[in-house]
Amino acid sequence: MSSPQLDQLCINTLRTLSIDGVQKAKSGHPGLPMGAAAMAYVLWTKFLKHNPLNPQWANRDRFVLSAGHGSMLLYSLLHLTGYDLSLDELKKFRQFGSATPGHPEYKHTPGVETTTGPLGQGFANGVGMAIAQKYLAATFNKPNFPVLDYFVYAICGDGDLMEGVASEAASLAAHLKLGNIIYLYDDNKISIDGSTSLSFTEDVGARFEAYGWHVQTVHDGNNVEKIETAIRHAQQITDKPSLIKVHTHIGFGSPHKQDTSEAHGSPLGDDEVKLTKKAYGWDENASFFIPDEALKNFRTAIETGKKSETEWQHQLDNYKKEFPELAQQLENMWKGKYGTEWLNALPKFTSENGTIATREASGKVLTDIAPHLPALLGGSADLTPSNNTKVKEFTDFQAENYSGRYLRFGVREHAMGSIMNGIALTAGMIPYSGTFLIFSEYMRPPIRLAALMGIRPIYVFTHDSIGLGEDGPTHQPIEQFASLRSIPNMTLIRPADANETAVAWKVAIEHRTGPVALALTRQKVPLIDRSNYSSSDLTAKGAYVLAENSTAPEIILVGTGSEVQYVLGAYEQLNAENVKARVVSMPSWELFERQSKEYRDSVFPPSVKKRLAVEAGVELGWHKYASDTITINSFGQSAPYEVLYKHYGFTVENVLQKAKAMVGL
Repeated sequence: MSSPQLDQLCINTLRTLSIDGVQKAKSGHPGLPMGAAAMAYVLWTKFLKHNPLNPQWANRDRFVLSAGHGSMLLYSLLHLTGYDLSLDELKKFRQFGSATPGHPEYKHTPGVETTTGPLGQGFANGVGMAIAQKYLAATFNKPNFPVLDYFVYAICGDGDLMEGVASEAASLAAHLKLGNIIYLYDDNKISIDGSTSLSFTEDVGARFEAYGWHVQTVHDGNNVEKIETAIRHAQQITDKPSLIKVHTHIGFGSPHKQDTSEAHGSPLGDDEVKLTKKAYGWDENASFFIPDEALKNFRTAIETGKKSETEWQHQLDNYKKEFPELAQQLENMWKGKYGTEWLNALPKFTSENGTIATREASGKVLTDIAPHLPALLGGSADLTPSNNTKVKEFTDFQAENYSGRYLRFGVREHAMGSIMNGIALTAGMIPYSGTFLIFSEYMRPPIRLAALMGIRPIYVFTHDSIGLGEDGPTHQPIEQFASLRSIPNMTLIRPADANETAVAWKVAIEHRTGPVALALTRQKVPLIDRSNYSSSDLTAKGAYVLAENSTAPEIILVGTGSEVQYVLGAYEQLNAENVKARVVSMPSWELFERQSKEYRDSVFPPSVKKRLAVEAGVELGWHKYASDTITINSFGQSAPYEVLYKHYGFTVENVLQKAKAMVGL
């Protein structure tokens, strides 16, 4: 049992390690760790269920430092409690190649649950983690066998709660009554500009109560007993997410910088560090000092964690005996093994299907494979009928039905993306979501973070071009293909027809490193006759020779998505005129770039310089593959899509005319 003296010693150890890390790096944010150390200490030593020797234990509580700029607090906690993070790494804070980057990064540092820093993202990630826990518990837990019963904790700050994504996520979390969420709000009333009163004077507690959260206030952020009591009470509230407002002092203990913006994002300075340590009763000349008694107290987390996981494993072993099929399914999900039934269920589209929009084909694919993929959980941002994301057999995930597999995100695209990241960070889960491609702009921050983390949410982006038609330029994506393609570790697939769409889904499910976006048409597109052209299975290569009349072509016509039909039509005319031509369907630049150089050169022989790319988006980037383009470098207009396609040159006749001019005809 700890004593008040030991508690204070441990709290000050967290503070001084954080101060020293920032000071040695000559950059960073000491203020939050100094002010929030007490609440972090209470949470990590008295509540958090975790095993430092196994950071991926399935039934661990999740801790998210949403206010990621306070990363030295998290790194100090991880080192002290026994994670594989040495003191030397703390001394290399913010340095090249260290395990302690400026903001926490998933997979980079053991024990970091998600990449945070852009404010509000961690808050919303936690909601996704909580949704995943509720779904898994409803699906797999049985009476006397709560194999998945963890909490999601977070520390968030004023900046987090100012960001709109947090508001979106908070609203949905309350609607879903996610009582497994307990967030500690570091209410220090200071931002970079100065006092939060400059721009943030709302009653945060009242706002969250209006959402439907359970709200408590701890008026003294250094009162260990009060913080402990509040967390314990929050654990008993099972039908509401909890927010605990903890009034703290940023830069606590600093004689000259406490409660000022100077403590937020800059080192205290050597003299102020000494004065602050003196205020703590610390050796002012000691750097990265960890008292033996404090370390011993923190390191009890190792034995406690081992014991907790061992007890859980014993329960899981008994669960396997009682429910062998469910247990096997759960373990397969954790390992990312989804079997072959879903692969066998992938539909093959034939001429009987006629012309079919790729969004419609996507819905058909989902309907066929989803029953065989219990890990698949998804929804739409209030565009379900347009995105074709609802599987008929899916019930809605709601407070009264956590086993439901369809998420009603509402008009909350930003939170949707961030929540998907939280779900994707749960072992084995495959989240997907739908909206119009143009609204990927509202999701850009979580898309980028998913790519940075290397996790695999699946985005169903429909209405992918001026083919949207009458809704006009506000809803017609132009630059979005280029924008998404510019993100490292992102995979964009724009299928040309229904069968390419089926393969695109196969790629998305099997993909492991980074998000996958499917760009799908609103308008119907013809089914490519595979008896005359190459197999759609080659879609997985990213680009492939769809048709050719010579292995030594004079010109290569490249198309993506709905524009492939015009390229094929022009090819047939060129073929009739004995022009040596090749058609390349290129649904994914990223998949193509992962192929061998030999394969890439077989599709685009370096000797063939005349290449025409056709895509209803901006030209940017296409000159890597093409010498000329038919693209759009302006915004669209409001009109039926047939009119727009003709106006912007997406017709067989225009492609043919341009191709012939390129070969001198």
